[in-house]
Amino acid sequence: MLFDRFFDAIDYWSVTTPTADATWFQGETLTYRDIRDRVDAFACALIGTGIRKGDVVAVLTTPRPDFLIALTAIHKIGAVYVGINPAYTQREQLYVVNDARPVAIFSIAEAQSRSYHQDIELLATVDSVQHTWRLDAGASSGCLMSIDDFLQYGTSHSPSEFPVIERMDPCTIVYTSGSSGSPKGAVLPHYGISYGSYCDAREMNIKQPRVLCNLPANHLGCIVDVQGSTIVSGGMVAYDEKFDPSEMLRLIEELQLTNLQHVPTVLQLIALHPDFTSRNLSSLQLVAWGGAALPREFVEIYSRRNVRLFTIYGMTETCGNATFSSPDDTVDILASTVGRPNPDADVVVADDNGNEVPLGGEGEVWYRHEGKLLHYLNNPTATEQTLTKDGFLKTGDVAIRLPSGHLKLVGRRSEMFKSGGLNVYPREIEIVLESHPAIAIAAVISIPHETYLEIGAAFVVCEPMTTVTKEELRVWCKERLAGYKVPKSFFVREELPLLPIGKIDKQALKKQLLDAG
Repeated sequence: MLFDRFFDAIDYWSVTTPTADATWFQGETLTYRDIRDRVDAFACALIGTGIRKGDVVAVLTTPRPDFLIALTAIHKIGAVYVGINPAYTQREQLYVVNDARPVAIFSIAEAQSRSYHQDIELLATVDSVQHTWRLDAGASSGCLMSIDDFLQYGTSHSPSEFPVIERMDPCTIVYTSGSSGSPKGAVLPHYGISYGSYCDAREMNIKQPRVLCNLPANHLGCIVDVQGSTIVSGGMVAYDEKFDPSEMLRLIEELQLTNLQHVPTVLQLIALHPDFTSRNLSSLQLVAWGGAALPREFVEIYSRRNVRLFTIYGMTETCGNATFSSPDDTVDILASTVGRPNPDADVVVADDNGNEVPLGGEGEVWYRHEGKLLHYLNNPTATEQTLTKDGFLKTGDVAIRLPSGHLKLVGRRSEMFKSGGLNVYPREIEIVLESHPAIAIAAVISIPHETYLEIGAAFVVCEPMTTVTKEELRVWCKERLAGYKVPKSFFVREELPLLPIGKIDKQALKKQLLDAG
């Protein structure tokens, strides 16, 4: 069901199916009525502390029901949510707070052996911050006041005081990864969050899904693709705080989860885990991934589990996804494309002048729909570079439009490098490497070179019980790629560093090589 604002979905299900499971976390289940009541109490307390429509409120938390409640309550009074990833360094946290200028910060006290008291004390020195509250249960400590004390501010207020919220009002700021510069704060509207959630739910078409969510609470993949699509469907979100393939497989079996939705790297790690073949995964109806194609080998592995396979493509700025796969897509199509364009939106593959390229041609993906990025916070130059005058959003992703209508991603413009003056897209090389029978995961980066300016370096993780030599990989690539695309260095690793979202941290790989000289 399509709602103008995300919080409308919780209000709707709290009346329609009030006792249905809405969330699960560490053994505790909350119903839709429970969530609605806690959201309204939180929203009333926000009003009681003087927070008003348009104010920015920051939340530092792992994925858990407290996150859903805080996000929805902030939306409900017209304030703007900004997430702070618990995995951020203090420098990264401070960047977000200095840029977003929140009036209040809510934070968990600790997670996975890390205390956040010193972090919050530092963030509280930013002059916009008036309140610092603890999001999880527990006594006040340091500058974090207890959530119970915060909720007392709402006892003399009621939902009748909530302001009118228009569908295109700003509701969320999501900071981009910053892989090609400083992170940018994408300001997103209520309708964008709601539409993106609805669109995913419509295309996945699972009635009352039960879905695991362990993506970072500052990321659109968590807010919309996993949590959002589940809530608008009246389903249950099972929260977990970490990426652990063994734990994820256990929860699928224990909680009878219907959907497994994640980035390709995590799905690969799950399929490689010994428990993948021994756990009872019969409850799964759908396995979904986004952002890039899942290697064919893993598409085949999941297809043998008798589940529907589903791939999407979008980005923070699009809110809703630009493409979706179809139920009748073959293994070849699922392994090599990101589906067909969203029928609700204008999706074109454009040349540098904005003209649509012919079928089979290569160009940048442009996306147009009202539920997209409003603007970048404090960055009019980036906004102007990204949004065209006629309403298109330039994604920075390069793709080929196939005769079937499917889009095949070539790579990110920001990741493209020039070797000897010729364009090289790392994703093309990664696909070739992952087609090798001994390779499970591949990552290609560029490093400086005196003669060619930039050259490729490839990192691979092998399949269990297999080995491969660097020379074998070099020959494999030479047989399948033009010479200038073949990486000059190959590294075989047991594992690769991951970003909080679960994607490979290519900046960390590049730093390792540069530091090593």
